[in-house]
Amino acid sequence: MNYPKGIRENGGQYTHAACWVIMAEAMLGFGDKALEIAQMINPIEHSKTREDAKKFKLEPYIIEADLYANKDMLGQGGWNWYTGSSGWYYRIVLENILGFKIENGYIKLEPCIPKEWKEYEIAYKYKSSMYKIKVFNKNNKNREIEKMFFNGEKVLENRILLEDNFKINLIEIFL
Repeated sequence: MNYPKGIRENGGQYTHAACWVIMAEAMLGFGDKALEIAQMINPIEHSKTREDAKKFKLEPYIIEADLYANKDMLGQGGWNWYTGSSGWYYRIVLENILGFKIENGYIKLEPCIPKEWKEYEIAYKYKSSMYKIKVFNKNNKNREIEKMFFNGEKVLENRILLEDNFKINLIEIFL
């Protein structure tokens, strides 16, 4: 299918690719840039005012597949209920920025966040267990875990075995 100039791959925002740029920035350790791009493509950013919402023409809570740069449709979104971009966006923010991944029965933690973030928390329910993850960034870093604790015990790897233990488990990470 041919798209007019400024739409999708022809010069507009193609959101799948924009999500992969966020992933690449985080993988390279550029947490500030990763979040900047994530915020830029967040649909709520295109609907903050009534005028913006009229231009955007889509719901502000669904990621669009496209954001048009064509002069006749500048800022209009397209294909928002028909895109896999929302899944990519969610996964990339969770896994590549916040650093939370589930792999082979383990929680793996590799945050790449903006330097200005001082701390954040994630709560994850696994069967009968709750995992409360607290990340502290007192040194204004993008990534690199200095130390990590699981229920008060120092952890040498950046992963925790998931257990169905009927407990509230605390993971503390210090960058």
